[in-house]
Amino acid sequence: MTLKLKIITASTRPGRVGPTVSDWAVKVAKENEKFDVELVDLAEINLPLLDEKHHPMMQKYEHDHTKRWSSVIAGADAVIFVTPEYDYFPPASLINAVQVLSREWKYLPIGVVSYGGVSGGLRSAQEVRQLLGNVGAYAIQQTMPIPFFPQFIDDKGEFTANAKMNEGIAGMVDELAKLAVVLKPLRSV
Repeated sequence: MTLKLKIITASTRPGRVGPTVSDWAVKVAKENEKFDVELVDLAEINLPLLDEKHHPMMQKYEHDHTKRWSSVIAGADAVIFVTPEYDYFPPASLINAVQVLSREWKYLPIGVVSYGGVSGGLRSAQEVRQLLGNVGAYAIQQTMPIPFFPQFIDDKGEFTANAKMNEGIAGMVDELAKLAVVLKPLRSV
């Protein structure tokens, strides 16, 4: 059984480095044969702030952008969010993307790759994990923080991880694969 892993770039800010970090995550994740990997960019999804009339638990979405986003998440067996840390917190685009949906998150295993300064975005990752737990997702304990991330971006704008980072994200993908198999039956209930 091939599982579907969605790697989601959370930052929508102009000049962001999220896509560069996400490209690296996709490259490493594709080495795991259990997953078909798809890159999703919240900047392209372009979700407005909570603009649906009905509570997301009802899944009575009226807007095409919400329907598309719902389809992206409902079609996933696992997710990795790639997020920066802005002022000790994840970007509003990520918080909004989670809160715009409800049932789609239930029993969905999710990992978080974070990047930032000295903390590597860990504070952002912790906030995201807490929110995901509140909506019924299974946010795994293991995160992949990238401290002082600019040092890993070369002159061409490409992200070059060290061996420990590659091991870390490969371990995260392995963990998500195990959980995706176990949680998949619960997602259809």
